[in-house]
This record gives sequence, structure tokens and C-alpha cells, in this order.
Amino acid sequence: MMLHAPAATSYVDLNLITKIELLILKRLAGGTTGDHRSRADGSGFDFVGLRDWQAGDRFSAIDWPQSSLTNFAPMVVREFDQPSAATVLAVADASLSTRCGVDGTPLAAVVARALATIGLSAAFFQDRFGLLTFDRGFSRMAGIPPRTGRGHVVHCLEAYEARRGLEPVTIAGGLGAALNGSLRAASLVPVVSDFLFDEAPDVVRELARVNVVHDVFLVIVDSRFAFETPPMSAGWITVRDVEGGSPRVIARGEYARLASRAADWQAEVARLARAADLDVVVLGADEAQGEIALAEFVAERRLRKVAR
Repeated sequence: MMLHAPAATSYVDLNLITKIELLILKRLAGGTTGDHRSRADGSGFDFVGLRDWQAGDRFSAIDWPQSSLTNFAPMVVREFDQPSAATVLAVADASLSTRCGVDGTPLAAVVARALATIGLSAAFFQDRFGLLTFDRGFSRMAGIPPRTGRGHVVHCLEAYEARRGLEPVTIAGGLGAALNGSLRAASLVPVVSDFLFDEAPDVVRELARVNVVHDVFLVIVDSRFAFETPPMSAGWITVRDVEGGSPRVIARGEYARLASRAADWQAEVARLARAADLDVVVLGADEAQGEIALAEFVAERRLRKVAR
């Protein structure tokens, strides 16, 4: 059981985004100067198509004649693609359980901070960053295609929080098929979740197959803090599944062991992932420590990819 966290105005506000940017510049700029190449490893730009204007888009990209046909509601921009040294597609848990937590910190806030760190690290290297979300049982998946720039990272964060602006993704064939269908070349694929679902071992096996082509690693949100609740005097306690809504009566002793059971399950998922040759980063409620570790990990993986 997890308690519903008080509603927050934003999981990752602009002040925190700026803080993460400064951290990335401080930790990565000195060690990577001259070690990474720009995204332009080809000549020119390829026209991809037209799409609706989004916050962060340059006004020079607006297709004014096409926008006039829609009476500028919405405005339409021309989208171009330039060969990139790397593409990062973050797969994020958007299930209802991530909206729960304690002390005003839902699990989704930790997921969002991870996305911000990964996305801004990609922007630092001028790489494309995209988002793919999933819900319970992977019954629904949606995403945003990879693009470059800080503004696009912010757009992905806003879409993750509001669950708007995400394009449905066909899931026939499972997660692996959805990932392969979303990527045109070998890419960095961080999967961010608490992995507290029954299908986690199957998902790890499927990600191991994706890892043959792409560089996949797991970012496990340590959810123990969300289960550490005050002691109860009652002998029997009614809890409710936030995903399915079904109630269950458990003994006080079992209730007290929820945090340790969650930790044991996540440790087993991490063990299975490492056994399948997938690297694992564990993020807790400590913002600074997690952001530093994740930013440096992403940079190391990015530079290893470029060095190939």
C-alpha cells in the first residue's frame, strides 16, 4: 500500500530544471570537452514533415503559408532531421501507482527528475531525446518522437506529468516491438520505473533482447520510502490496490513488512537485469545524489557509444 501524496503544482518545475542543468554543466563540461562530437555527422538537413507548433519551437521554423490555412490555430512548423551521433529514448512508468507516495513526494516525481536528468544530459551533447510511456500491464503506450533541444525536453516533462501531447504507440508484439518500431538506429534506451508489477521478469527478458541492437539500461526508482508508513494499532488493516481498486485485508505484521517486501522485489529485478547483461541505476528520494549518479552514468554510456 502507498499513501496518496498531496497534489504538487509540478513534478519538475523550471527552478529545478535550471538546477539540474547547472549540475550537468558542472559535472560533465570539464570531463567531456573535446570528447564528444556534434550531432552533425552528415551533410545538410532532411525534411521530415509538418506538425503543430509546440512551446520551445523556434519561430523561424513556422510554416506561415501552411499555418494560414488553419487560421493559425494551431500554427504549423516544418520539421527537419539532421544525422545525430546518438538518440536517447526514455521509457517511463506512467501507471497510477507512480502517483502515490508519502510526505508530498510521489514516485512520479522521482521518475520525472530522472527524465529531466537524462533529457538535459542529451541536450548537453546535442543528441535527440524522446519519451515512451507505459501503464499497468503495458495495455497502453504513448510517446513523443526524439528531437533535439532543451525546449523539447521540457515539453516531454510536461507531457509526462499532464498525460497530454503523447501519441499512441502500437503495442502489437510487446514492448520490444514498440521500441524497435520507435527507433531508426541504435539508440540509448533508459527504462525508468519502480518495476513493482508482476510482469517485471518478463519485461527484463524482453529488454535483454532489445539490448542486442540498442543500449538498454534500467533506472529503478527505490520505492521503500513510499511504503514506510506509521505503526498501526489495529490488528487487521484494509488496503486498496491503486491500480485495480480492489480492497484487501492484511495483518498488522504484513503491513509493517511492505517496505522490506518492495525492496526485496526490486533487488530481485535488479539481479535478473544484471544476469541478462543489463546495467542498473537505483534512484531514491535523495535528489542531489541520484541526479549526479545518473548524469555521470548517462555521459559514460554516451561517450562509450560515440567511441565505437
